[in-house]
Amino acid sequence: MRWRKLGVVYQPDGSLWWARSHAMVPTPLMISDYILRIYVTCQDEHGIGRVGFVDVSAHDPARIVNIAAEPVLDVGRAGAFDDNGVMATSALRSPDGRIFLYYVGFELSAHIRYRLLSGLAVSEDGLKFARVKQTPILERSPEELYFRGGPHVQYDRGRYRMWYVAGSDWIALNGKQMPVYDLRHIESPDGIHWPEHGPVAVPITAEDEHGFGRPWVTRDARGWHLYYSVRRRSLGAYRMGYAVSADGVAWRRRDADLGIEVSAQGWDSQSVCYAAVIYSGGRTWLFYNGNNFGETGFGVAVREG
Repeated sequence: MRWRKLGVVYQPDGSLWWARSHAMVPTPLMISDYILRIYVTCQDEHGIGRVGFVDVSAHDPARIVNIAAEPVLDVGRAGAFDDNGVMATSALRSPDGRIFLYYVGFELSAHIRYRLLSGLAVSEDGLKFARVKQTPILERSPEELYFRGGPHVQYDRGRYRMWYVAGSDWIALNGKQMPVYDLRHIESPDGIHWPEHGPVAVPITAEDEHGFGRPWVTRDARGWHLYYSVRRRSLGAYRMGYAVSADGVAWRRRDADLGIEVSAQGWDSQSVCYAAVIYSGGRTWLFYNGNNFGETGFGVAVREG
C-alpha cells in the first residue's frame, strides 16, 4: 500500500471548555454523501476526556465543515467505570437506523494506575448520546481482568462482531507501570450483550511489544483487513500494524505492507497510531494520531496504491 499524508486535520485551539487539548482516536462515520463525522476525544483543563466530533468533507477530509460546540458524550456518574474520562473507538449504524457509539471508560485505581472497560451509548441523530446502561458492556472477567477496551464493532449478517484489546498484566518500563494486552474477537446477537472473554486474534509475539491500540477492520472482495497500533517497549510509543484474514477471526500479520510510518519531523515524527480507514468520495482515507497520543491533533492520509 502507498499513502500520501495530507497533514493535520484538527487540533484544538483551546477555545472550547471540553477541548483544551488533544484530539484522540479519530472515529469516522459517514453522515451523508457529503459529510464524514469524525468522533474524537479531547481533554479539558484537567486532562479529562470527553467525546465530541469534527465534521469534514467526504470528498476532501482535510476540509473541516463543523466542530461540535459541546461534547456528545460526557463522563459517567461518580463512582462509575467511566467517571474519569470517556474515549470513543467505534461508531456504526444499527439495522434500525440508530447510531451505536462504543467507547472506553477510564477508572482510576489505588493499586494499579487505572482500568479500561468498554461502554455503549446510542443516538437517534448522532448529536447526543445516551448510555444503554451505567455499567460496562465489557465488564472485567477472570481472563480479562484490567483491560477490555478499544472496541471496534461491525454488523455482519445478523450479528455484531467486535475486535478489541484485553489483558490482565502490567510491566515496568523506565520506572513506570505500563499495561499489557493483546487483540481479541467476540460476537453478539444485539451489540449490547457480549461474552466474558474472547479468543486471541493477534497475540503479542515480538519481544519489543507490550500492547495493541484500537483495532479497525474493513472488508472488501479480497477479504478482511485489520489496522491496529503496536506499542513498542524500546520507543515508548506506537507504530501502526496491519493484518489480513479470510474470515475476520484468523489473522496473518503483514505490518510491513501498510506503507505508513513516522515523518522525519513535525506532528507525527515520534508516533503514528489509532488508524481508522474509510472509503468516501471515491477515495480511501486513513485518519490517525501522531505524537503523544493525539496531543498534536489528528491527521489524514489518502491511499494512492
